Amino acid sequence: MAAQEFMNVLVLSHYNPDGDALGASIAWARVLEGMGHSVMCVVPNKFPYFLDWMPGIERIRIFTEHGDEIRAAAAEADLVCCLDFNNISRLEGLSEAIEANTKAQKLLIDHHLDPPEGYFDLVFSYPHASSTSYIVFKLIVELVGVEAIDRDMATDLYVGMMTDTGNFSYSYLTPDLFRVVATLVERGIDIPDINRRVYNSYSEGRVRLLSYALGPKMEVLAKGQAALISLKESELRRFKFRQGDSEGFVNYPLSIEGVKMSALFLQNHRFIRVSLRSRGDVDVNDFARRYFDGGGHRNAAGGKSTDTMEITIERFRAAVKEYFQ
Repeated sequence: MAAQEFMNVLVLSHYNPDGDALGASIAWARVLEGMGHSVMCVVPNKFPYFLDWMPGIERIRIFTEHGDEIRAAAAEADLVCCLDFNNISRLEGLSEAIEANTKAQKLLIDHHLDPPEGYFDLVFSYPHASSTSYIVFKLIVELVGVEAIDRDMATDLYVGMMTDTGNFSYSYLTPDLFRVVATLVERGIDIPDINRRVYNSYSEGRVRLLSYALGPKMEVLAKGQAALISLKESELRRFKFRQGDSEGFVNYPLSIEGVKMSALFLQNHRFIRVSLRSRGDVDVNDFARRYFDGGGHRNAAGGKSTDTMEITIERFRAAVKEYFQ
């Protein structure tokens, strides 16, 4: 692959885009544009409101709002860059539009387990990387040098690294990750301001929803080893739910001593989204694949259910009983 062959580029990320998806995509798009390419950044649906301040966020095109424009761009694309996901199904409705409209070569930059064989033409897949933004940083330095990273790009990359590590509290916190963060500080980022914008800009509804989720909606089971939170669509509406309001909810039960696995079941009009988190040797990637047609990382994974909430919860209870027996 010679870079100069690709003049029209799509940069894609996954459904329900998070800080890592957005930060990596915006930074990667800017680098490609600096190399002379025409780039469109696309996500399947709206990103969380508490990330709408990120530098360059205005360049993100949302498929649910700009479907025709994105289909036309896919038809003209020479290269499709897939960031922070490794299975086309993670694009939800956008996947059909991409598959039907482009014959472009595909580049993968990702840190999730088990990319499919033969689908991508070029792969940068590092499951032991803490975030896709970390991988993008390393690629940028190799391609064009650290001087190409200005304060805005550094801010976007830091948001990705910070959010995907739970503010630097999860796995893969390597010495090199903190050396990268030091470099981003040298490029001018304001860490207290970034933390305030991401973690202290929630709506009142989100805070009240969290209280409800951890109160009457949290259940501890398997002799205290697992916990679940379930939120139906009607309950979300009651708290004026906005995209991103449930971000991080699944992590809270893990603060209970003895809880090794936490699950969040979030209902929308099409299916129930399953988020799973764990600590230690509990492998929720395997659990998600086995019971919820999903996957991810060892300690952070997801899936979905097309059953009712009641059936989904019973399936989880049975699975947990089997897993922790």
